[in-house]
Amino acid sequence: MPRERLYLFDTTLRDGAQTTGVDFSLEDKRHIAKLLDDLGIDYIEGGYPGANPLDTKFFEKRPQLNARFAAFGMTKREGRSAANDPGVAALLDADADTITFVAKTWDYHVRVALGISLKENLKGIRQSIEAAHAKGREAILDCEHFFDGYKANRDYALESARTALDAGARWIVLCDTNGGTLPHEVEAIVADVAEHIPSDRLGIHTHNDTENAVANTLAAIRAGARHVQGTLNGLGERCGNANLVSLIPTLLLKPDYADRFEIGVTPDKLAMLAKISHTLDELLNRAPDQHAPYVGASAFATKAGIHASAVMKDPRTYEHVAPEATGNRRHVLVSDQAGKSNVIAELERLGINLDKSDPRIARLLDEVKEREALGYAYEGADASFMLLARRVLGQVPHFFDVERFSVNVERRFNAVGELVSVSEAIVKVKIDGEVMISAAEGNGPVNALDLALRKDLGKYQKYIEDVELRDYRVRVFQGGTDAVTRVLIECGDAEGDTWSTVGVSANIIDASFQALVDSITYKLMKSGAV
Repeated sequence: MPRERLYLFDTTLRDGAQTTGVDFSLEDKRHIAKLLDDLGIDYIEGGYPGANPLDTKFFEKRPQLNARFAAFGMTKREGRSAANDPGVAALLDADADTITFVAKTWDYHVRVALGISLKENLKGIRQSIEAAHAKGREAILDCEHFFDGYKANRDYALESARTALDAGARWIVLCDTNGGTLPHEVEAIVADVAEHIPSDRLGIHTHNDTENAVANTLAAIRAGARHVQGTLNGLGERCGNANLVSLIPTLLLKPDYADRFEIGVTPDKLAMLAKISHTLDELLNRAPDQHAPYVGASAFATKAGIHASAVMKDPRTYEHVAPEATGNRRHVLVSDQAGKSNVIAELERLGINLDKSDPRIARLLDEVKEREALGYAYEGADASFMLLARRVLGQVPHFFDVERFSVNVERRFNAVGELVSVSEAIVKVKIDGEVMISAAEGNGPVNALDLALRKDLGKYQKYIEDVELRDYRVRVFQGGTDAVTRVLIECGDAEGDTWSTVGVSANIIDASFQALVDSITYKLMKSGAV
């Protein structure tokens, strides 16, 4: 049987913009719209023209998309015709293919929030959609608070949806605005609505206040919804919206949905998903969720030795889909929970092939466990693990020795009378018997150390000029006055490669310097320095 088409509608740029701490720039919006379009999303909602200057400007010069570009706004207000309503006018004037009108469908909200009659609310729905049609625009009605409204007054909620349908709305979208409806309720209610609204005109929009937005969306699809709204990485107000990054691979990779439905995202495009998800986080200056389904760094990570052994024999034992399908990869972690299988798998990933009976594997495993007891963690420090492994194997060249380093932090008034803190670091290294001393000032002690270490490495300087410190994280491993501090740093280079290293010490500066030295050593090895 031919598969039914599901239409994906992304509202990251509108509903996602309501996320606490998220503020899109105009360039952010254009960049994200391009990512969504490349992925194969059918509708991209750009925002609320007329509500704020940024969204209004975005619609003045719309991005060039294959997707339908949607503007969002309210139905007409009471006492005005659609033609004379400024909000509706802003939507009709926006350079958009589709207009998404939002209307109350819970009788309580109509009376209390809007303070109008139920009949007047239906009139606003009908006239707004008719006004969009008169302008040649596709219209969608977002039925706000539909599920709560259905429970309180089923007949009125259905009448609101039918009014939009009769007026010519392309999609009638049922919104779980409060996010409190559960999957079994969603499935039953959508199934009932589908008796009155054809499936090819019915949509779903869910919020995640009970951690059920994705489950509720899948339930709605089973019951008849064919238009699916959500956001990248589940952005949205309060607890967020249905996460398209979780929904899309489920629809493409799980037979219960893949055999029945098709979407605009192809398997080839799906392999871009992890990168798109992480790119959005980078734009928002947020750390990617390591535990995100399908795309997180831990989504296909195995830590326990017995699990790693099984994964090595057949990945299907602990992986529900292939990591590569979403652009992710398998991680067999090396930690104090690890067995030989973890170590062998990670060595193979690093291009180090050893016989399983090689005694150095057991020695490396013992070394890892001893160091993790001291506070080291190699799960998120792949470069430090590679160096540790190669040192056990005798494969790390002796590039340089650090004879000493010092850091001075001074608080003083600058030339314009401002009280500032200044950090200065001095690093003394020896390369082939030659001693080099470098000094640098930085925004803080770690920044100053980083700059001083990389300022002059003699014959190795050309290999490290493009190294950049990207991220710096600190964790107190053991509490009290004798606390042990773990520092993880991430560096990158001009080739686009990134790597992470770890340092541990009772002194945070010393721990940071260990991680910095590992980072430089890794870069020199990667570059083939001699």
